[in-house]
Amino acid sequence: MSSTLEQVDWNAELVRADLGEAVQRLKEESGKGLFVGGVKLPLALTELGLIDEYEFVVHPRLAGHGPTLFAGLSKYVDLLLVSRLEFGSGAMAMRYEPRR
Repeated sequence: MSSTLEQVDWNAELVRADLGEAVQRLKEESGKGLFVGGVKLPLALTELGLIDEYEFVVHPRLAGHGPTLFAGLSKYVDLLLVSRLEFGSGAMAMRYEPRR
């Protein structure tokens, strides 16, 4: 969602209207799913209950700075681990679904 961009790349959609309605419409289209990243968009979609699956990749490095994921979330979202994958680097990818 942007109030300043005029156009986006081929694999993105610019949303200027209601975020919830726009994402719900996209979810109803055929395809393999929607992938979002960043900090603000996942927070907004979580608040709207529009995320069906979360994937977190944890890298074995402490940075000591950077954005906090889901800072300001208005309520807890309990998650159920559905898969995990460990890489040779020590990174771990974990997929979760919201508990209903």
